[in-house]
Amino acid sequence: MNDVRFRYMTVEDVEQIMVVEHQSFTLPWTKESFYYELMENKFATYIVVEVEGQVVGYCGVWVVIDESHITNIAILPEFRGMGLGESLLRNVMFVSKRMGGKTMTLEVRVSNKAAQSLYKKLGFKQVGVRKNYYSDNQEDAFIMWVSL
Repeated sequence: MNDVRFRYMTVEDVEQIMVVEHQSFTLPWTKESFYYELMENKFATYIVVEVEGQVVGYCGVWVVIDESHITNIAILPEFRGMGLGESLLRNVMFVSKRMGGKTMTLEVRVSNKAAQSLYKKLGFKQVGVRKNYYSDNQEDAFIMWVSL
């Protein structure tokens, strides 16, 4: 794949991020949520992945003291299975560590085996369950952690 680039998300990316969001999640975040994250949340950092100038995915992380929490990670469906999600998450893990993060956590749907496989590949361990975590269908979430 030619011309793959990772960079910090800007407010100019929000329109393209909304396409990724709506194609990836049953309960997508709103534009306002992303504007808040980018302009107001001092703990938030968002990285986008571009392929030939098109934003095809993103990942958000909150770094609070020495803990990093992945808020969302998504890749457009037609770009999945190409290693972009793994590269994106590795990038975010590196950025989080550089910002002082010592550990990282996330929640993942119990049914999302592909994401769980990626997280395990990168060293995440399942440490618990959040019952009825997802409001669209009350699906449980696995809580996963990794040391950075």
